[in-house]
Amino acid sequence: MERWRTIIEPFRIHSVEPIRISTREERARCLAEAGHNLFELHADDVIIDLLTDSGTGAMSRDQWAGIQRGDESYAGSPSWFRFRDSVQELFPFKHIIPTHQGRAAERIIFSVLAGPGDVVPNNAHFDTTRANVEATGGQAIDLMPAHGTHEILPFKGDMDVAALERLIARHGREAIPVVFMTMTNNSMGGQPVSMANLRAVHEVCRRHGIPLFLDACRFAENAWFIHEREAGYRDRKISDIVREMAALADGMTMSAKKDGLANIGGWLALDDDDTAQRCRDVLILTEGFPTYGGLAGRDLEAIARGLEEVVDEDYLRYRITSTAYLGEALAASGVPVVEPIGGHAVYIDARELLPHIRPLEYPGQALACELYLAGGIRSCEIGTVMFGLQPDGTEEPAAMDLVRLAIPRRTYTQSHIDYVIEVVHSVAERASELRGFRITDAPARLRHFTARFAPIS
Repeated sequence: MERWRTIIEPFRIHSVEPIRISTREERARCLAEAGHNLFELHADDVIIDLLTDSGTGAMSRDQWAGIQRGDESYAGSPSWFRFRDSVQELFPFKHIIPTHQGRAAERIIFSVLAGPGDVVPNNAHFDTTRANVEATGGQAIDLMPAHGTHEILPFKGDMDVAALERLIARHGREAIPVVFMTMTNNSMGGQPVSMANLRAVHEVCRRHGIPLFLDACRFAENAWFIHEREAGYRDRKISDIVREMAALADGMTMSAKKDGLANIGGWLALDDDDTAQRCRDVLILTEGFPTYGGLAGRDLEAIARGLEEVVDEDYLRYRITSTAYLGEALAASGVPVVEPIGGHAVYIDARELLPHIRPLEYPGQALACELYLAGGIRSCEIGTVMFGLQPDGTEEPAAMDLVRLAIPRRTYTQSHIDYVIEVVHSVAERASELRGFRITDAPARLRHFTARFAPIS
């Protein structure tokens, strides 16, 4: 097949959604009313929305057609069976438990497996995963190798296997109900996990009798990186790589709002009969009947079709290349970003760009707010605001202060991304003028969603 320098979108635009172009003055007023928290903005006041890639993508013609097939029977809907079969085609676990999104699957599995005093290792927990572990009284432990922001390695999302062995030796197998692997590693800049690392973690877990689960919401992007970067996988189909990943695990949680290419939905999948029954008991109490799990039949249909589309190589080549287009352009102009560029987002190193703002004055929040003021771009702080608050109520600087530019799937064109590049360049040129923030009000958990901020003068 020919390989051209320009990677085009492997789709045509079928319908359009208008974008309102606001002024800086309007955005300043909106930001102040939102307490300088970008989650609190009205979406109509955002020009380019890179807050998250979760549920924000465009569904395909065939997904919308599938919605018309949605059967809304309370129990045993034909849509449920199509959903189940599509999941098991890629992840052949015995039990498939639908949920309304990924964090519901996390809540169910941790409420069943974890409790006070338990330790749950992960290559890197993301926000809701960590919060759901801690809500049980357990401790969420990240086991990432120490890598520099600009260190070029093919699989910077890997778990530190030696650290996992030490953790098991220190706490004992009985205190570790499950080990998780997040693929790709969102907290580490969307970096992938290698099959070799997953296999090594699998072997440690088998030796100690500990279940291994995948947080697999970006499984197809991770499989693409394995296909492109790991020896022996270039001639393998993406779907086969995904099945090999699944074969190394005992279960998974999934947000279908990412690599399910849907706007809502998720699932919990596992093999153990007893654990599955306990999870279904929680599901019925909190989500719904086991054949819909909080979803409409039309949602189940959209996910079923999305799982077929997401493993298409033309789609994945476009997806990964277009994300890299943004990241490489920023890096080439001197904007510090996590390298190599990940699959679903570009992460700007706000601590490096704004060294005059101390971590506890939230340089990531300062940069995110300025990107919105300058060009109406909504992004997400992934740093001390998100991860600095400790379970005991104290605050510590996070390992990094990043600003994530998450790219919704099949939504924006190259001209949109060129506009983002121009705005980021403009802000970076006057980075020394930016000032930090203080928190004026915040909840005890997941504060980044609803906290309010004030600029430090």
